[in-house]
Order: sequence, then C-alpha cells, then structure tokens
Amino acid sequence: MSALIDFIASHRAEFIARLGEHVVLVLASTAIAAALGIPLGILAARKPSLAKPIVALANLAQTIPSLALFGFLIPLPFIGGIGTRTALVALTVYAILPVLRGTITGIQGVPATVIECAVAMGLTSRQVLTQVEWPLALPSIVSGLRVAVVIGVGTATIASAIGAGGLGDYIFRGLAMVDSTVILAGAVPAALLAIAGDAALALAGRIADPRRRSRSAVAALAAMLIVSTAGALWASGLAARRDIIVGSKNFTEQIVLGEIVAQVIERQGLNVERRFNLGGTAIAHQALISGGIDTYVEYSGTSLTAIFNLPPSTDSSVVFEQVRDRYAALGVTALPRLGFNNTFAILVRAEDAERLGLKTIGDLNKFAGARAGFGYEFLERPDGFKGLTVAYGLQLAGQPRTMDLNLIYRAVAAKEIDVTAGDVTSGQIEAQHLVVLEDDRHYFPVYDAVPLVRATLLLKHPEIGEALRRLEGAMSAAEMRRLNYAVDGEKQDPFQVVRAFLDKLETLYAKP
Repeated sequence: MSALIDFIASHRAEFIARLGEHVVLVLASTAIAAALGIPLGILAARKPSLAKPIVALANLAQTIPSLALFGFLIPLPFIGGIGTRTALVALTVYAILPVLRGTITGIQGVPATVIECAVAMGLTSRQVLTQVEWPLALPSIVSGLRVAVVIGVGTATIASAIGAGGLGDYIFRGLAMVDSTVILAGAVPAALLAIAGDAALALAGRIADPRRRSRSAVAALAAMLIVSTAGALWASGLAARRDIIVGSKNFTEQIVLGEIVAQVIERQGLNVERRFNLGGTAIAHQALISGGIDTYVEYSGTSLTAIFNLPPSTDSSVVFEQVRDRYAALGVTALPRLGFNNTFAILVRAEDAERLGLKTIGDLNKFAGARAGFGYEFLERPDGFKGLTVAYGLQLAGQPRTMDLNLIYRAVAAKEIDVTAGDVTSGQIEAQHLVVLEDDRHYFPVYDAVPLVRATLLLKHPEIGEALRRLEGAMSAAEMRRLNYAVDGEKQDPFQVVRAFLDKLETLYAKP
C-alpha cells in the first residue's frame, strides 16, 4: 500500500488529470443515458407493445463486449474515431439498459388504484405522470442510475485503449510493465469511485422517496454533486488538448518509444499530451490518420504487411522506401529510422532449449506436444503464425492460445505455454530466462522503428522534425533492450529511464 501511495504522490498532477477524465466520462455518459433512457422507459411503460423491441435492442447492445464495441465505432463518421467521443458513445450504450429498466419498473410499479384515483380527481394524463407516477417511480429510476454509474466506472477503464484517457491508462501501463503497483494506481481509485458514485445515488434514492426524505440528506447530496462536478471539470481541464499529441501501442517498448518522442518534443519548448497504450496497430494507425494523435513510432515491416497489405521483404531500405511513399500519400511523414530492427522472436524456455537442442525455429518439431500462445495480432497478421507454420512446417499441439502481448513472456516462464512470439528487443526475454530461436529461413521481414508524424504538424512546427531526425541511428537493438529491461525488469519509471537516455545522447552530441 505504501508503494501505491508513493506512486500516486509522485505522479500527482497526472493522476488528478486521469481521475478527472474518468469522472467526466462517467458523468457525461450517464447523463446522456438518462436523457435517452428515461423518456424511452416512460414510453415503453405506457405502451407495452413497444416495450419488448425497445428492451430487446438495449439488451442486445449490452451483450456486445466493450472492446468489440469500441472497434465497431472507430470507423464510423461523426460518432466514431479515436478518443473521448467514441468512449462516450460506448459508455452511453451500456448505461441505457439499467436506466431503461429502472424507469419501466418504476412506472409500471405504481398501483393502478392510485392512477384511477388521480384520474377521478380530474388530473390529465400529463399531470398523472408528473404528479403521481414520476414521484413514486423515482426511487426505482435512481436505482437504475446507480447500476449505470457502476457499469460506467468499470467500462471507462477500457476506454483508455482508444485514447480516451481515464484511470485505465494506469491499468494498461501496469500490464505493459508487469507492475502491480501501477495497475493498482488505476484499479483502486476506480473501485473507490464506483463505491462513491453508488453511495451518492443511494442517498439520492433516499431523497427521492417521500417517506424517507430529509433536509440533511438533500443538503449532503447537493454538496456532493457540487464538489464532484467542480472537481471533475477542474481536473479534466488539466488534461486539455496540448500542442502535440503523442501516441503509442500497448506494450512496454512502445511506451518507451512514445516517451522518447514526447520528451524530445518537450525539449523544443512545446506542450505534449500523451495518449499511450492504444489498443494495437489498427487503432494507432487510425488515430494518426484521423488526427486523434499527431505522432507515434511504428515498425516498417508492420506498416508494410499489416497496414498496406504488401508482401514482406527482408531488405531494410526497400521496405522503408515503400512505406515512406505510402504514408506520404496519406499526409504522414516517415522520419529516418531510429537504428534497431525489432523483429519477431520465437521464444522457448532456456531449460527446454538446452534439453532438446533447440536452436532454430524449425527445431520446434523436436518439441513433442509443444503448446503455443501468441498475442492477438500475431495470429491474424499476414507475417504471423499461419505463414510461419507453412514456412517451417510446424506441428504444434492444438490451437494456439491468445493472450495480451504483455503476458506471453510470463506465460512461457510459468509453463502455461511452451512457445510464443515476442519482440527481439524485449527486456522480458532476459528477465524470464527465455531463448530466441534463430529464423534461419528468414521468414520475418525487417521491423525498423520509424517515427511517423502528421505532415501538417511538421509544417507548423519544423523544429519537431529537426529534433526527431537527430535520433536517426541513435538506438541499437541492445540499447532498446536495455531500456525495456530497465522498465520491465527493474520496474523503473519510463519517464525517468527515457530522460536519462536523452541526457546521455545530448552529452554525446555536445562533444566536439
């Protein structure tokens, strides 16, 4: 617990900004869901013939996994894209069902005799709703809002994968670093936020019930709403759009590279917003093209095969020229390569490699019953598992398991799987005592690290291009592995690791 408190204290400004983003996402999506769900609930309660299709549609939306829903929304115009807008749409979709059900239950739960008495007294249909049904149904409606808020707090953590910010940034960062303290920095405040939101709305439910209402409860709720709203708006203001938005994908090396780009730009006197841990290549690319981010580091072989659908190549210069030209057509500038080739590494435990004499990927056929597990992208990419199996005639046991890229190294070390595909520059290879098998048939293309920047940004801030070009060839595979290990193995803060690296580079550049 002390480590968690120390981490939050040392990242105080960032933590407040992430918390504010989270609260704003939940408050805004719940408010929109209430504005849509309550009228629909009243309509469904009044017209039973409409209730089934309305509730069925809300139920269907609720069954869609959150990451899948984000994926569906990203390509859509107006409501899609990368960032807060898409997250708000998704969170609203999940919040509507409990609000809708609470409203229907509350309205239908009003005794028919009460409504008959109201009509007999001369009340119109509208007056019956506002003066009889609404007050009696309000506690049930508030209960629906309580459920919506709790769902929203939990789901909002996943919104970080599409660059919407919030406490999920810490959870994804902790997974990338395999650091439980960083994970808890997102998970614990999110849990406390859910409890606080539920408690506030429980108080609201008490106020809504005429039999239990008290002036002190009203005053307490009003104070909570004022403080939470003001705090959320203030904190979210800390995370307002900066001059440049730097992105990264969701594993350690990408976070380190994103931090390098961010700090290089900050040393030019510009303000940077970090949108790290984007959920994979497709999302990062879409974010760059749509303007959700301004720059991130991609790998040339990934661009060639996974983005532009071209055949793989092992010629570094040819691959770079191909992707540079295609990015230029999209309004993106591919800056000079950083100097290392982060090709795929087929990994096994060191003890198994020694026991079975495994040296090359083809030797895996000596490993009877070997169980494979890979990251999600590797199974689908044209330069991934299917092509590898054909190239080497591999015969592994059963279907490969899929898991988050940050967990595969530990899964091999823990003997949950026997073989996986990682990054040759990963610090986890040494930390988990794994061995890289030689790609003796040269199946994998080159994966040179290439900074990508929106061309419009370079026109506005040419100093960014000049600063990033100074990184050309500055990072060897060994240096990248050292930086990754400092974060993965030694649990150092990526910001501090990168700052030390850049300070060292500047010292070298300053020498005559």
